[in-house]
Amino acid sequence: MKKWLKFLIYMVVFIFILVGAKYGYKYLTESYEKENGKDSSGDVYVSEETKHKASDFEVINENGKKVKLSDYFGKPIVVNFWATWCGPCQMEIPDFIKAYQKHGEEIEFLMVNLTDGHPDTVESVKQFMNENKYEFPIYFDTELDAANTYQLYSIPQTLFINADGEISNSYIGMINENIIEKEILNIKNVQ
Repeated sequence: MKKWLKFLIYMVVFIFILVGAKYGYKYLTESYEKENGKDSSGDVYVSEETKHKASDFEVINENGKKVKLSDYFGKPIVVNFWATWCGPCQMEIPDFIKAYQKHGEEIEFLMVNLTDGHPDTVESVKQFMNENKYEFPIYFDTELDAANTYQLYSIPQTLFINADGEISNSYIGMINENIIEKEILNIKNVQ
């Protein structure tokens, strides 16, 4: 009798653990997906953090000069974090080029390459740009200041910043021409 009672108690405890694990897993998965760029449907996550000051970072421009994000405040800014080895990054580059060609006079584009020295170096990224005939402003995050400032855990990632230096929206994951255009119009205050 004692064995059956002990067995029954263990089974009840085991069932409670399984039920708790199931609901805990569901809750933690949803939280993780939202934090890591996905909503419940698995789509690209759009940040809810609107209208807060963009954190400053320092990168190197194509001429080797150090520049800060804050140097460009006063004009709307699109910041895209990318790397040459990142397939989704490569896939969205043509859409950013179109946007740059259309809005480059009114919007600052900071295409920030995560130049960690392996595999992306300043030289290899410039070669990548030349081979693909890409023409847009490129910046090199050689000290990973931008990556650390924005705690990047996934690329591509794109920030849309208004002229006041406030982040209007941010996207984790690949975006397309329609999203880029919509967000550019938003930071230009065109409705």
